Order: sequence, then structure tokens, then C-alpha cells
Amino acid sequence: MNADNRAEFGFLKKPTRFLFFTGAGGGGKTSTACAAALALADAGRSVLLVSTDPASNLDEMLGAALDDRPLPVPGAPGLSAMNIDPDAAADAYRTRVLAQLPAEASEAERGAVREQLSGACTTEIAAFDEFAGLLADESPAWDHVIFDTAPTGHTIRLLSLPKAWTGFLEENDRSASCLGPHSGLKMQEARFRAARDALADMTKTTIFLVARPERAALAEASRIGAELQALGLGNQRLIVNGVFKATVADDPVAASLERQQCEAMAMMPATLAALPRNEIPLRSFDMVGLPALRALLGGAEAALAMAPVRAAGEDLPGLNELVDALAQPGHGLVMVMGKGGVGRTTVAAAVAVALVRRGLSVHLGTTDPAAHLAMTVAGELPGLLVDRIDPKVETERYVERIMASRGRDLDDHGRALLREDLRSPCTEEVAVFHAFSRTVAEARSAFVVLDTAPTGHTLLLMDATGAYHRQMTRHLDPQAGGRLVTPLMRLRDPTYTRVLLVTLPQTTPVSEAAALQQDLRRAKIEPYAWIVNRSLVTRGTRDPLLSRRLEGERTQVQRVRGNLALRVFIVPWQPDPPVGIRALERLAT
Repeated sequence: MNADNRAEFGFLKKPTRFLFFTGAGGGGKTSTACAAALALADAGRSVLLVSTDPASNLDEMLGAALDDRPLPVPGAPGLSAMNIDPDAAADAYRTRVLAQLPAEASEAERGAVREQLSGACTTEIAAFDEFAGLLADESPAWDHVIFDTAPTGHTIRLLSLPKAWTGFLEENDRSASCLGPHSGLKMQEARFRAARDALADMTKTTIFLVARPERAALAEASRIGAELQALGLGNQRLIVNGVFKATVADDPVAASLERQQCEAMAMMPATLAALPRNEIPLRSFDMVGLPALRALLGGAEAALAMAPVRAAGEDLPGLNELVDALAQPGHGLVMVMGKGGVGRTTVAAAVAVALVRRGLSVHLGTTDPAAHLAMTVAGELPGLLVDRIDPKVETERYVERIMASRGRDLDDHGRALLREDLRSPCTEEVAVFHAFSRTVAEARSAFVVLDTAPTGHTLLLMDATGAYHRQMTRHLDPQAGGRLVTPLMRLRDPTYTRVLLVTLPQTTPVSEAAALQQDLRRAKIEPYAWIVNRSLVTRGTRDPLLSRRLEGERTQVQRVRGNLALRVFIVPWQPDPPVGIRALERLAT
């Protein structure tokens, strides 16, 4: 193991041109990417910081209004930043594809292409097109381009596109069903190939796996590293963010937190432990604003003498009261949403277990390919079904179903072409949506608790649900008998669906949850309640650093209570990881 435990990063000495910061949500990859960008800019380099996350919070962290063009960051000479806007990228992509149509194309043909280009997959490939342009640039305006990548599932899909799409373009001369004419993709082939080559070039690109010193986070970082390695992205480093050292030996909260982290680091997967590593200490302040970001990579904080901070916030109800309210109808859909890393999976599992303990049957599932539901539940409970929507399995089922229906009357050549067309990366999104719709429908007679994917993927799923709703209602025969109920209608029905937003009592997670709430409201889905997870507010501490963090928590709890949430519930920080049926039960008591 080659570990550099100083806060300074070794890559500042000989950094590659492209720096990727990735990892599970909540690990601190955005703050670390911002801090690295500032450090390089302060050293005299020209740096572009790019977010490829649909739910980017670069603006808040840098204190700058950003858009989809590189803009200078005030107070940071040499640093520019931008958010890749998926909607704007999709509009530009549609324009380019439509321009490839022959001049004699009819309006009906153009309308058909616009319809093909209305899917969520088009938005993703368009955003990647912007991303690929930066990687393929042979005359760079910046010494370094730093990418703050999106949460895990989206990151893996994004980085696999150069390989997936170049292969698809080489072998498919037909129209991709949701991306428009093949020419719209073919014209990007050279750019995609150059992007793929840049990603795999160890002299040009470094991948930083960012994780908290927690078992699940380190296991997820190891999984991401292995998948990226398989894609040819082998130049990797590990950043362990938020390492805590107790300064008050007899403070139970501080001692337990340090013990949990030490145990997690000792059990780190071997492939991860073999990587060059940097450790960043836990800071007492939120990573918002240039001074805080510059301090992130600085020396250790001085231990400040502070009076003990008393526990506060006992007036907030806990999960027990929330589950009592959820259980009253006897059935329904409970969607647990939130940015990755806020403990969404744990909260979903605790709610499901508490419902079962009230004598109810519960299907606990997830739409997040990176979730660890089975590891969190770690046991069996009569009345509780635990599973996940596996994108690979659902895609195989969907392809075979289409082949058995649409391909039934085709000859061998026609079936081969149909199966080839179904190799489009868009097929997975459609297959996952169908599985999601089936699961939503189960809540008519039982409880379904869904641990939904990180924000970007959740909104893609909402888009798919909305597109299906529009398609079905557009073709609905007003003379037909019966009433059509689409999945989106069920999500909008507050008697059928309860949406729970999970956050941490910190500035950025609260802002991200607020942004997700606005997105849901635009889709006419009103969250039922917010859950403030892993809060020290009800615990109290005498550790100086934790005491300073606790004061920040108080501010964020009041922010949520004041003008964001209709209902607020709190889950205290646990001295031991809440894994297993018994531990999950304790969260809801």
C-alpha cells in the first residue's frame, strides 16, 4: 500500500490533464473536486471545473452563478466552472440531428424524429456529447479539466458510453429507436472514440475514488473502481474523506465514531487498500464558500476549548411516529428519496421493518443499481420481501418479451435486425421503467417501500413515467370503457403514495433535498415528510470538533423546520452501524 496521509494531495506535483472525482453520494467528491481545482488554480494553473451531475450543487459551493458555459469563479484567478445542463444539451443535440435530415423530408417525418428524440436516454447521450467534447479537445484552453461526476449509477453509465456507443455505431446502420436517425449518432463517432481514448490514457487521466471511512462507502468505492478498471480506466487513487480522531477520550459519541471508522478502514477491500491513498480529516465546518474549500486540504484543525453542548431537538418526532401515520391506510406506496450518502437505504429498511412489526406485509425494493438493501437488512423477517430491480435481468426479460411479440412473424433476417436494434443502451431504461411500474401497482393491496436511486436517476425515472403517462393519455379512446390509471397518476395520489425525503443536517444535503422537492413539485408530486438522519442534535457531545459541527446541525434543522418541510422527523446518530433486523427496529423506537 502506498499511503500518503498528509492532507496535501500528491497529484498536485505532477497532475494529469483530466482529473475525475467519483464515488458514492455523500462521500464528498464535489467538495474535494472543488478544493483540488482551487489548489491548482492558486498554484498558477488554468483550470476548468465541470459538473456532469444533473443535480449539481457547484453553484452553492463556489458561491457563483454558473451555467452550461465556462465562467470565471470570482475570487479564484485561473479557475472557471460550468454545469453541463442536460436539457440545454438535449435541445442542441436535437437541432444537430434534425439538421442531418434530407431537405425533402416531410413535416411528418421530422415530427416522428422529434418524438424519437423526446426520451430520457436522448438527454443522457446529449449531455455526454458535451462531456466528450472536452475530452476530445486537442487544443486545450486549460491546463487541467476536473470533472465532478454524478452519483454512482449515472457515473458508470456515463463513462461506459464511449465504449458502448462506438461498438453500437460500428455494427448498427439502422435508426436507434429513441435517439433518432443513425446519422445523428454516426456524426459523433470520432468524438466518442477520442473521448474513450483519453479516458483510458494513464498519462492524461486520473480517477479519484472518494469515500467516507465507512464500511458501505468503502465497499461501494471498491465496486466502482473495479467497474472502471474493466472499462480501461486504471489510473486510480483513493481519497478517504472525513477521518475523525477523538480528542476527549471519555466522550462516548466521539469514541464510538472513531472506533467505527477504524474498524471500517481495517476491513477495507484489498483492491482498494492497494491504491495510493490520501486521507482528509473531518472538518467542523460545511464545505460552502471558497475559504472553507481552501481549508479542506489544509493542516489539521486546532482543538478549541468549548463548553459542553447540551442535547437539543427532543421535540422532533422520530421514525416511530412517522410509521404510525404511514400504517393507518393498511397499504400504499412509500418512496424514500434523497441524494446518495444520506442513509436513504437504512431509513427505507427501518420503515419497512417497523411496518412489518405492526402486522403488515411489506415489499421492500430498490430502483438503485448501487443499493445494498440485502446487506442492510442482513436477515429474514416473516412478512418482509426484500429484492431489487436488477437492470440486467429486467433488460433480458424485456428483450425476450419484445422478440416473442414484435419478432414473432419476422423472418430470420428481420429478427436479427430487431435484436440488434434492442442492443441500444436506451433499452435498459425502458425495461427498468416497466419493472418499476409493476412494483408501484402492488401497493393497491399491500405496502411497497421503495429505496429510490440517487437524484439524477430518480428524475430520469420520473421523466420516463411522465412520458408513458402522456403517451397513454394521448392515445386513450374517450369512448372506451373503464378508467386508465398510469404510474404517474399513482405517484401524484397522496392517498396512494407517500414520498419521504431523507437528508443530513448539513448545508449541502439540505439544499440538495430542497432542489429535489422542487423537481417533484414540478411533476405535481408533493413530498409527505422530511427525515433528518444521523443527527448529533439529540445526542450531545463534549468533543470540540463535534461540538462545532453540532452548532451547524442546529441551524440546518431549523432551516428544514422553518420553510422547507410540511412534516419533519429526526433519526439520531447511532453508536453502532444500523445493520440487521434488531438494529433497524431500534431506529423506529
